[in-house]
Amino acid sequence: MIVPGAAGAFGVFFLRQFFSSLPEELEEAAVVDGASRFQIFIRIVLPLAKPALATLVVLSFLTNWNDFLWPVYVLFSADNYTLQPGLSILQGQFTTNYPIIMAGGVIASIPVLILFLVAQRYVVEGVARSGLK
Repeated sequence: MIVPGAAGAFGVFFLRQFFSSLPEELEEAAVVDGASRFQIFIRIVLPLAKPALATLVVLSFLTNWNDFLWPVYVLFSADNYTLQPGLSILQGQFTTNYPIIMAGGVIASIPVLILFLVAQRYVVEGVARSGLK
């Protein structure tokens, strides 16, 4: 279920825009200093890409975590549903158990909040950098 959403078009375009905004002079200076392509990527480009990668991880996780239709299409049994489609099962045609649905909604929001709190510094830095030219 995770693999199809891991390499989406949004991630490709997002990282392409970020990497195209990096100045070529950084790579040229590293080549002059004798660094290989792999060393340039690991020591220069990847540390600069941490904010963009963190932003992409948070946005991709949020998109896949809140996905409703993909788990319903892929997982044919209601016993295997993820949290979001599972919460929809609790709503019946004539009755709805609101306390359990609200508790499930709170539980569903906890991993997203934890991830955002961990990556908040990088997300803010990535958004701040994206506005600069």
